[in-house]
Amino acid sequence: MANLKEIRVRIASVNSTKQITSAMKMVSAAKLRRAQDAIVRMRPYAQKLREILDNVSASVDSSEGNSYSVSRPVKNVLIIAVTSNRGLCGGFNSNVMKATRNLIATKYADQNIAGNVKIITIGRKAFEYFKNNNYKVVANHSDVYDNIQFASVAAIAEKIMQDFSKKEYDKVELIYNQFKNAAVQILKVEPYLPVISSQSSAVVDKTGGHVGQAVSPLRGDGRGVDYIFEPSTEYIVQDLIPRSLKVQLYKAVLDSNAAEHGARMTAMHKATDNATDMVKQLKLHYNKARQAAITKEILEIVGGAEALNG
Repeated sequence: MANLKEIRVRIASVNSTKQITSAMKMVSAAKLRRAQDAIVRMRPYAQKLREILDNVSASVDSSEGNSYSVSRPVKNVLIIAVTSNRGLCGGFNSNVMKATRNLIATKYADQNIAGNVKIITIGRKAFEYFKNNNYKVVANHSDVYDNIQFASVAAIAEKIMQDFSKKEYDKVELIYNQFKNAAVQILKVEPYLPVISSQSSAVVDKTGGHVGQAVSPLRGDGRGVDYIFEPSTEYIVQDLIPRSLKVQLYKAVLDSNAAEHGARMTAMHKATDNATDMVKQLKLHYNKARQAAITKEILEIVGGAEALNG
């Protein structure tokens, strides 16, 4: 059994760690509120815009300028891995890294062997991991988390779209943690480019003298809805699809940011509870050791007294 001084040092050390984890939990809880508000406000807009994007993409082809929906034989692949800049958040970062490795090793194994799989990281943890493990990291955008703004994320999306249009990549995948609640994060692996569209049907827009197309998706009540494009399908494609892709990436970053704080708050809560339990166990050991030391001293005194009397 450890001596009393060693146990006292361990108790002090664990209490110090407990104070740190408790403080980190409170900080993450405060940041989580703001991050959660941001993603909750963003989701309805992003979801509706995504629905419109699917419909627009289904109604146009590459000849009308919709280069973002062109499906090509997959030779060059880009993976966008979204993690955090800091650790101490459980399996938040490792889940993204593991999913990225598995995706490369299975779905894009041939492209990886040919050296045609590249990675863009958003978050320092992903950048350090993939760089140290000899993956082809073409860009890192850790500074996005310094002040998450739509403009900074949109610039990243703009560069990716330009590279896709130039045929530098034939497929772009997005991997991130989606925020569900403080204790649950859902790992997402989503196709980013080309845009996957629903079925379409052609119509004629006679209101403005423009020939257009529309899709007829089924609404929740089962009735069809026709979208008529004005001023033209080409204008819609050139404006709406890039905007939606930027929003999709921005939403992923907001989701990841909220999920990070939720994961860290949960991890620090568990760490604080574990520290509390450990302190209780150490105090129990301390009291037992102290009692054993006292008992030993009493026995020595009694033994000495008996020796003198004898």
